[in-house]
This record gives sequence, C-alpha cells and structure tokens, in this order.
Amino acid sequence: MAKRTRPIRIEFCVSENEHRIIKSKMAQLGTKNMGAYLRKMAIDGYIIKVDYTQQKKLAAAVNHAASNINQICRRINSKGNLYEDDVTELKERQKEIWQLLKSSQSEEL
Repeated sequence: MAKRTRPIRIEFCVSENEHRIIKSKMAQLGTKNMGAYLRKMAIDGYIIKVDYTQQKKLAAAVNHAASNINQICRRINSKGNLYEDDVTELKERQKEIWQLLKSSQSEEL
C-alpha cells in the first residue's frame, strides 16, 4: 500500500438521488469506474456560474415602466386626463429599458 500512486484519500457523502444522478452521468459517458469519473470531474469538470445582474436590472426597469403605465391608465379612466409629463416619463422609462437591453446584448456578443 505504501507505493500507491494516489495515497491521499478523499471521501464525501451523497443522497440517494445524487448517487442516482452520478450513476446516470457515468452511464452517459460510458464509464463504470466511479473513482476515475469523480477524479476526472473534480479536476477537469466545469462549473458554470451565471451572473443575472443585468437581467435583474432589466426586469426592475420593465416593472417600473409597467407600474407607471398602470397608474396613468387608472387616472385616464377615472379623470379622462393625459398629461405631457406622463408621456415624457414613459419615454424616459422606455429609453432606460432599451439602454439596458443594448448593454446586455453587447456583453453577450
């Protein structure tokens, strides 16, 4: 045992569902050696972390614009008045949304 090429032992526990998923992925890869599979995934596997900051900003901007539209529609329905400031406000919100969309697109390309 002293001449093992891998003398350090690493252990971890998994649930039954996680074990089933690992076995399924091993089968997709066509390997039956769990130690080799786990070693390969731990060393060469990819972790993808998605940053949703831009999408959250865009969703907030769209929500704000929708809220403004709803308030304006309520006032128009109740009083029959549409003000130039309302139109200006909506145009500003639309411009903000377009800028967020453009910056998001340019980052993806």
